[in-house]
Amino acid sequence: MNYPETLHFLYQSLPMFQRVGAVAYKKDLTNTLKLCEALGHPQHRFPSIHVAGTNGKGSTSHMLAAVLQSAGYKTGLYTSPHLKEFTERIKINGEEVSQKFVIDFVERLRPSMETIQPSFFEVTVAMAFAYFAQQQVDVAIIEVGLGGRLDSTNIITPLVSVITNISYDHKDLLGDTLPQIAFEKAGIIKTKIPVVVSQRQKEVEMVFTRRAQETESAIFFAEDTFSIGKSENGYSVFRDGSLWLTDLKPDLHGNYQQKNLAGVLFTLEVLRRQGWKISDQQIRLGIESTTRLTGLKGRWQTLQTRPLVICDTGHNEDGIRQVVDQLQQTKHDQLYMIIGMVRDKDLSSVLSQLPTRAVYFFCQASIPRALPAGELAQQASTFGLKGEVIPHVNKALAKAREMATENDLIFVGGSTFVVAEIDEL
Repeated sequence: MNYPETLHFLYQSLPMFQRVGAVAYKKDLTNTLKLCEALGHPQHRFPSIHVAGTNGKGSTSHMLAAVLQSAGYKTGLYTSPHLKEFTERIKINGEEVSQKFVIDFVERLRPSMETIQPSFFEVTVAMAFAYFAQQQVDVAIIEVGLGGRLDSTNIITPLVSVITNISYDHKDLLGDTLPQIAFEKAGIIKTKIPVVVSQRQKEVEMVFTRRAQETESAIFFAEDTFSIGKSENGYSVFRDGSLWLTDLKPDLHGNYQQKNLAGVLFTLEVLRRQGWKISDQQIRLGIESTTRLTGLKGRWQTLQTRPLVICDTGHNEDGIRQVVDQLQQTKHDQLYMIIGMVRDKDLSSVLSQLPTRAVYFFCQASIPRALPAGELAQQASTFGLKGEVIPHVNKALAKAREMATENDLIFVGGSTFVVAEIDEL
């Protein structure tokens, strides 16, 4: 098979959560373990850092990778889903896995795949582990796909586990209370492996504390040590109450990154205690150059300045709350919102937060999980959100640009898959 044929095989032969939803979710680790057994257990052949959470795990993973790369380490990074190209999921020092490796891997593993019948995600995890082992990375950042306890990535024994924000998402799979969701995320905490929790959240912190006690793991709530405040020229970082870094300018924008920063900084502190050589200057360089070093897209990303066009992949209750807060703090005259969602989200928890004064364009991504734009518009109208149905995001964006003046703000989001289809991303 050539590369397009290989991708077609992966997408069509294996159930893919991003496209079809819960039917593709495998609630155990058996298939991943079998795949990795067929590959000679690559997950044990490189040091790793495991990152889980509802929101912030992607940004956290990319910042950690950028800092370790800046410190001179050959750094693997596994994330999901991809926005434009499949190869975005697997990177080393910001370089995507080669198409040739993808082709060769699928050819080599195809007999095992036909026997095991894994999901798309299970195969991509095994592929990442095999690539990192083959390329002999110094360390790999592994982002959880969904949940944690039963996620395919949860067969590694990391140097440190990291858990970011906990909020409502995938309630049909992870539970409909925050403690239930936190329990699934806490499943990445391994015996005697330190865990860093980015935020203290009263509803769930005991879940993590209890799991850490059961596994005899040191647990650190990052915001107890690191506090981040806005300064005139960026952020001021305080460590144990004393000013540590001044004028830090993360190139991942959005005030919500302050929550992720504390977790990133304490994780790096844990690594330094373990003997990893990472200077304060390298920490600054990595955090201030994350998108350049890792190629991350879609996190409060500016596509145009006059009018201001911003996209963001936040898509659940807490993610949308953070987006709306940021919109309120961004100067503009008229607000245009280009919104699309998937069927299995809690629509009311998202739509109830969106500003009624905005002009809306309702769209949908080109995937089976997408909520039809007309249906979204109908639901949105019950929350006082008015606008036009333009199913394709780029046509909606073109219409918004026609209407907007240079001091207006156009926002595109509601779903990772809507953002992924923006032509200029």
